[in-house]
Amino acid sequence: MSIEIDKSTLENACKEMIETALWCLPNAFKGTIYLIGKPPELIAKRIASGIIDSKREKISWGLPAKSEYNPPGLPWNDYRDEPGRPLEAIAWCVEKQKSWIAEDPKNDTRKSALDSQENNQGFHHMEPVLLRKSDININMYSPLEYPRTYDGDIIWKETDYLVVAVIKIHFKPYTIRIDSHETRVLKKLSRSLGTELLSYQLRQDSMDALQKLTMDRLNACNILADSLRNAITKSGLIFSLVKQEIGQLRKEWEGLLLNGRKEFRMKEEAIEALNAILMGINGDRVAFRDDLIEVQKKFLEMSLPPEKGENWVTRQIEERWRELLSHVRLEEEETREVWANIAKLKKSLHIGRDPGIVEGYDSIPEEVKREWVHLIYRDNDRYDASVMERIIEILSNSALQIPSRQRSRKTLTRLKALADTMHYLERNTNFLLSQVLNGESSHMAEKVLNRCRKDTPHKKPHS
Repeated sequence: MSIEIDKSTLENACKEMIETALWCLPNAFKGTIYLIGKPPELIAKRIASGIIDSKREKISWGLPAKSEYNPPGLPWNDYRDEPGRPLEAIAWCVEKQKSWIAEDPKNDTRKSALDSQENNQGFHHMEPVLLRKSDININMYSPLEYPRTYDGDIIWKETDYLVVAVIKIHFKPYTIRIDSHETRVLKKLSRSLGTELLSYQLRQDSMDALQKLTMDRLNACNILADSLRNAITKSGLIFSLVKQEIGQLRKEWEGLLLNGRKEFRMKEEAIEALNAILMGINGDRVAFRDDLIEVQKKFLEMSLPPEKGENWVTRQIEERWRELLSHVRLEEEETREVWANIAKLKKSLHIGRDPGIVEGYDSIPEEVKREWVHLIYRDNDRYDASVMERIIEILSNSALQIPSRQRSRKTLTRLKALADTMHYLERNTNFLLSQVLNGESSHMAEKVLNRCRKDTPHKKPHS
C-alpha cells in the first residue's frame, strides 16, 4: 500500500511542509518533495517544488521543465545503486531509510545525473518520510513483494517502516552540516508530514467507508478518531519548535548581558573543570566516565528554563557524580571542586535573570525588560498564545539588541499561525466526535466533517 489521496490535497500538504521549512530556516531557499509509490516498483515522483525569493517574502512553485522524476516518475530499478551509473541520494534515502546531507558538494559521492535541471545540486539535505507498516495495514490481506537491490538483497524486510516520501531542502553554501539545528528540524518536519499524510489517507478511507456502509456510532467514532488524531499531534512539533526558538533567545540575551563580564563562560568553565577531573579516572569506571562526559557536553548544547534546567542537572549530572564517587575515591579538594562546579552549573541557569546583571542593561524600559525576562525564562509546559503574542511584540522593539531579533520574530509569528490552525482543527475534531458519540447518523457525521474542513483556516502565516 502507498499514500493514495486526491491530487490537490497531496499537493497542498507537501506545499505547506515546504513553506514551513523555508519560512522557519533562514538559510534554506528551495524545497522539493517526492512521493514514493508502493512496493515493489517504488516509483519516485515529484509532487511539489518551491523556491523562496532573496527577500524571503514570496515562494514560487513549479516543477522543472525536464526531470526524470516529474510525473509519472521513476521506478526503483531506474534509480537504485548500480555499477556504471552515478549514485542517487534518493536511492540511499529509500533503501537505507536514512537522511543524506551534501555539506560539501564537491566531494559528494551522490550526484544526480537523472535530473537535467539539477546536475549541480549544491548544499542540500534529503530526509525520508517514514510510516509504520502496521499504521497503513501492510500485509493485511496478502504478502507484499519488497524490492531488491542490484545485488539481490531484499530491502525493508527487517524494518517496521516503509518510505512514503522524501523531502529535499537546498541551503545557502556552507550553512548546512550533519546533526545541525536545520537537520534536526527537518527530521521533525518529516515525521510531521508522515503524520499528516497518514491522517489524510485515513480520513479518505473513513469517508469511503461512510459512503458505502451504514455504520453504528462506535465504529464511526473509531474511524474518525483514527483519521484525525495524528494530525492534532502536529501541535506537539510546533510547541517543540517554539521552545527551541525561545531557548535560542535566552542564549543570545545572556550573551548580550554578559559580554565582557567574568560570568560569560561560567557554564563552559564548570564543565571543563568537571571533565578535567573525570579524565583522571581510569580502571573499570572508564565507560561510566565517558558517558558522564557526553552528558555534560549535551548540557552545553541545551538552553532550558531555570527550574527545568536545575532538575535536568540534578537527574542527569549530579546523580551520576554521586554514583561515580561511591565507587571512586578522589582527593577531598577534588570532591569539593566537583560539588562547587555542579552548583555553578545550576547558578548559570539563572544568570540571565539575575537582578544585579539585568539592571546593567538599560537599552529598553525597565518595565519591558522585567516582562521580557519573565517571558523567556518562565517554565512553560503547554502552548500559551498570549505569551507568544507578547514575546513577538517585544521582539518588534528595535532597542532590544538581540542579533536574531528580526528572524526570531518572523519565525515565532509563523509558528503561532500554525498553532492557531491546529487549535481550530482540534476544536472541530472534538465537536465532530461529540456529534458521533451522541448518536448522529453516518450522513450527519459526513456533513459535520465537511463543515470542519471548511472552518479550519488555511492561511499562509504572515511576518
